[in-house]
Amino acid sequence: MLYNMYKLPNIEEINPNRARVLVRVDFNVPLQVLEDSIQILDKSRIESHAETIMQLVDGDNSVVLVSHQGRPGTRDFTSLEYHAEAASEVFGLDVKWVDDVAGPCARDAIRRLGPGEVLLLDNVRLYSEETIEAPPEVHARSLLVRRLRGLFDLYVNDAFATAHRSHASIVGFPYVLPSAMGSLMRREIEAVSRIFRPEDAPKIFVLGGSKVYDTMRIIENLYKNRVAERILTGGLLAEVLLLAKGVNIGQENLDFLERRGLLSLVPRARRLLLRGAPIETPIDFVTSSDNGVIEVPAYRVEGRIMDIGGNTISMYTELMKEARFIVLRGPMGVIEDERFRKGTLGVIKGSINSGAFTLFGGGHMNVLLYQLGLAEKAGHVSTGGAALLTLLSGEPLPAVEALRLSYKRFSGGG
Repeated sequence: MLYNMYKLPNIEEINPNRARVLVRVDFNVPLQVLEDSIQILDKSRIESHAETIMQLVDGDNSVVLVSHQGRPGTRDFTSLEYHAEAASEVFGLDVKWVDDVAGPCARDAIRRLGPGEVLLLDNVRLYSEETIEAPPEVHARSLLVRRLRGLFDLYVNDAFATAHRSHASIVGFPYVLPSAMGSLMRREIEAVSRIFRPEDAPKIFVLGGSKVYDTMRIIENLYKNRVAERILTGGLLAEVLLLAKGVNIGQENLDFLERRGLLSLVPRARRLLLRGAPIETPIDFVTSSDNGVIEVPAYRVEGRIMDIGGNTISMYTELMKEARFIVLRGPMGVIEDERFRKGTLGVIKGSINSGAFTLFGGGHMNVLLYQLGLAEKAGHVSTGGAALLTLLSGEPLPAVEALRLSYKRFSGGG
């Protein structure tokens, strides 16, 4: 899905001044929940919104932030009181917090907010409407939207990581308020849209991990749209593809794929290969067996496959030197065990050293990228795993579609 950026206004273009602005952010962060306190383990998602928040504050706007944390019923479903403290530290200003979302206390706090001040509402998922998937016109009638809409001049969505959701705080407000992308959302959409531009070829995708169903959808879309020159595979995806090629990966790995319900994907993988999809599979693996950790050729696997082998790392590194654009999503091996990180670390370093523009697609790859100290050398590090997956699979993002609809409704855009 290649979005026309000219149909998606951003805050740099609108440049609001002394307005009341509602900003959807993603402060859904890793937590350690204790009996009497909460510790935020990683503030990077909060930090990613700094540019948008400071742009609005510098324009003397009254800024109200809305976010979620966890899902109802889970341990990390909490209030956002500690998030306000973390945001104050990150942004270097006083981020106020109110123990309310859209009730009298919240509305009063919004009305009293002065120019250049920032207020964080409580966890928006305290409203059950926020967990319902529905179109913008339905969410526009929700209590959440109806109670808050009259308090704001502008809505800004800066939460790319939630862009795949059609929830009230994401699609309802753009239906009733002039809306724009925040700086983070704009950077994310611009970076991902480059994937579908012919001038950025040749493009190489490095795809691994355990979400094989999702990744198969990505490959099918890439092949359908003739986007990728090469697709380098690892993880469980590579095992499914090798089975589709007729390679004997060993009974232990076959049984593992069966327990995960992944053998049903073999015919789909075979169709892709027979149609000529430019898929590369590993030529060797690191395995774990009764004989210890060993490296074996892909055609003679012994033990449970845990990582790609050294020859595959070298092959993938050489192939990446051909690229102008590289997308990396999902690890090559079982990186929870440090013995099986070499393959993933190898493709990360190979992509950075290739000279290509690199886009890292969230999750484990991002964590290792930061641990290696290479994040600043990456072209773009995406904050949205599921949102990125949706785009790569060729499906529209509800949040972006809502912004485009808002543009039509309030700007007369076509």
